[in-house]
Amino acid sequence: MSTAVPSRALGRSGLSVSALGLGCMGLSDFYGAPPDHAAGVATLHRAIDLGVTFLDTADAYGPHTNERLVGDAVRGRRDRVVVATKFGFRRQPDGTPIGISGRPEYVREACDASLQRLGVDAIDLYYQHRVDPATPIEETVGAMADLVQAGKVRYLGLSEAAPATLRRAMAVHPIAALQTEYSLWSRDPEVDLLATCAELGIGFVAYSPLGRGFLTGRYRSIDDLAAGDWRRTNPRFQGVNFQKNLDVVDKVGELARAKGCTPAQLALAWLLAQPAGVVPIPGSTRAERIAENVAALDVTLSAADLSALEALAPQVAGTRYMDGGMKLVNG
Repeated sequence: MSTAVPSRALGRSGLSVSALGLGCMGLSDFYGAPPDHAAGVATLHRAIDLGVTFLDTADAYGPHTNERLVGDAVRGRRDRVVVATKFGFRRQPDGTPIGISGRPEYVREACDASLQRLGVDAIDLYYQHRVDPATPIEETVGAMADLVQAGKVRYLGLSEAAPATLRRAMAVHPIAALQTEYSLWSRDPEVDLLATCAELGIGFVAYSPLGRGFLTGRYRSIDDLAAGDWRRTNPRFQGVNFQKNLDVVDKVGELARAKGCTPAQLALAWLLAQPAGVVPIPGSTRAERIAENVAALDVTLSAADLSALEALAPQVAGTRYMDGGMKLVNG
């Protein structure tokens, strides 16, 4: 691992990753037209060279194309990279959602397919993307544990799981990491998730640490998003909510200017300063943005800085997802 990015342990699991990871979803899906395959591989190579060696993908991204992209990027660099992928969101080849599954037979099928697409012998960190309400977590994690026993997976994770679910899962097999949305404008994990993870020795991976890009200050209107961008349907990017959230973004920008850094760097530095040892995984399709994010590791925040940033949370307008999506979080 490059010395540009230090490592962080994920709880007490024994797995260490780069303190800043990379969410790879946007290189294939959801945020408008993605870059072509060669450009995506080049971006991932640049991230690895910068020391961002914790790469997060999922079979649902594309669907399936993002795992192939990551697989091509890590070929020849496998010993430098921690590859995390996820199962559970089922989609048709055209992207149409067809439900959530945590059934044991599906867990095994999904893992074998991910291994083939990634072109690796074992997945470093394998998450359940969302908890399946129709399948007891004990059955799902039991099947995931079998994958560890078979040498197909090294460590297990859950995404958007509630504290009670984490406890039930841990009774079956150690959980290395919980991945949940966490940022200056998504503070839900502070209620009880972070404390539960600390108690159980589970690492915390923060996805969308830049508020799906909103906290960077680059979006001033819904028209700044491409026609096919998923964020156009997100409540926080809608109408009055958008305008209210611009006020939060402007305050982050003011604080960033005072610190001599960018708003993205300030938002990431806030997460990196949290006592839970959080590992943010910001996404980007551009190598220069990844370099900008890495520089957040050099931003030091005072108690006054932290206090000013934390005061912004109550001002955020809108839920994280539309109603259907909200039913799948904290499962």
